[in-house]
Amino acid sequence: MSRIDEVRAQMMQAMKDRKKERKDALSALLTALKNKAIDKREDLTAEEEDAVVLKEIKSVKETLELTPANRTDIIEECKLRIAVFEEFAPKMMEEAEIKVVIKEVLDELEITQPTVQDKGKIMKLLMPRVKGKADGKLVNEVLASMLV
Repeated sequence: MSRIDEVRAQMMQAMKDRKKERKDALSALLTALKNKAIDKREDLTAEEEDAVVLKEIKSVKETLELTPANRTDIIEECKLRIAVFEEFAPKMMEEAEIKVVIKEVLDELEITQPTVQDKGKIMKLLMPRVKGKADGKLVNEVLASMLV
């Protein structure tokens, strides 16, 4: 069952349960997934579906950050959307898992004591391996903590 079908089924259930906010969030996600499929002119792969979901989550988080504190209605809507979107998001790597991948890259590059100068080389190999599986900000922080 594709992610589009899953989202559509959840949206129908939300409509039956009369949960308007959840239905609206699912509708927005369904629209994003369908638009990506239309742009591609064929069905999306699982990785592409994950990328769309993560992009939507990132977009809502940016909206949340830019919203003034006194606009509680927008803040609550953003929090609900993030919660709904995360149901369909791929499981992200934990800090320990990221460290394992970083160590693999360091071994591959034959770097025993990574320095700030090595960061570019490390990130060049590291990011394609964790793309869509880990938050780039967290990867950067973990790598920075390992640098000498």
